[in-house]
Amino acid sequence: MAVTEKAVRDALKTVKDPELGLDLVVLGLVYDIEVEGGDVRATISLTSPFCPVAGQIVDDARAAIEGVEGVEKAEVELTFDPPWTPERMNPLIRSSLGL
Repeated sequence: MAVTEKAVRDALKTVKDPELGLDLVVLGLVYDIEVEGGDVRATISLTSPFCPVAGQIVDDARAAIEGVEGVEKAEVELTFDPPWTPERMNPLIRSSLGL
């Protein structure tokens, strides 16, 4: 079965930001997903560059991607360029959080 960007994105919905309790996709923290056969490279960010659990979130994201059927190798890169802002979130979610 071929790995799709949608399958990877769905897997990343299982990874939550512990501070906000929302997943990486809803928060707009997934910047890019590249799929080449069974190799996946995801670029994500965090709500703050000073996040004390950054390593755990990256590890959780990698594990979630590795759980997708057909994935042979998963690489997760952390970036802060451009910096995350609440505007990257779905407007309905942002509004429900009062942001």
